Amino acid sequence: MLEKPALAVLNHLLASEDWARCKLVPFAGKTARLQLGSGIVFLVRISESGLLEVADANTPPTVSIILPADSPVRALTDSASLLSAATISGSADLAETLGFLYRNLRWDIEEDLSQVVGDIVARRAVQLMGRLARWQVSGARNFALSVTEYLTEEAPAIARRQDIERFCAEVDALRDDLARCEKRLERVRLG
Repeated sequence: MLEKPALAVLNHLLASEDWARCKLVPFAGKTARLQLGSGIVFLVRISESGLLEVADANTPPTVSIILPADSPVRALTDSASLLSAATISGSADLAETLGFLYRNLRWDIEEDLSQVVGDIVARRAVQLMGRLARWQVSGARNFALSVTEYLTEEAPAIARRQDIERFCAEVDALRDDLARCEKRLERVRLG
């Protein structure tokens, strides 16, 4: 269901970048199985031109990549951790090439948008989207800081780092005092 639209987007990105297709051409005919969590599975075949196509369901994959269930969130927030959390089996060369493409292939949304609405409108729209995205991230960060401050200061449900460090220092001091007291008692008892 999602396979064809996802492949259309990926092939659009690959078609706009010759270097990316050149990286895939040596793997023509090979298949890759990509699984998102325990649900969505994509099985793709690399064509002679370096594009992706739907592979036959009975074809054994050359490489299998299983991504964690939270991969859509990781892709948006911490894309570097996405590949490190993946489980990979099969061809290491193909897996490394796909990882390289994931890290380096970018959508030039401004270029695509300019073909529909013109250069100036596309530029302004991309700038506006960037500002909105930064505003959303800033708002989320401020909200998280406010909640943290409320839970640590106003309604202490979570201990502050300083309180924990002070408590640990007091426990260490008490342990040391107790050890000295035990040694004194031992000396008094023996002497």
